[in-house]
Amino acid sequence: EGRLSSCGNAPDHVPGLLGHGEGVARLNTPTRLPSTLGGERAVSVSAGWAHSLALTAGGAVWSWGEGVYGKLGHSDEQHQLLPKKIEARNASAE
Repeated sequence: EGRLSSCGNAPDHVPGLLGHGEGVARLNTPTRLPSTLGGERAVSVSAGWAHSLALTAGGAVWSWGEGVYGKLGHSDEQHQLLPKKIEARNASAE
């Protein structure tokens, strides 16, 4: 089906780790993420210590979790509580 679920326990200093939004830091059973990834089917997921990434069938990449050092790919250091699509950037414009 291509929908994502997560479960586990997120430390207080890692907001958004589970991808379910503000205030969700513990899920005892796998629970579907509220995001539908723009209606696309997830084909691959990678989970790091404090962030996660999902690749869709259409080639889009979504990220969520702790955003320090720009590791979520959104050109900032903001934490993402829900999956957010990584927008393509024009490297020659920088």
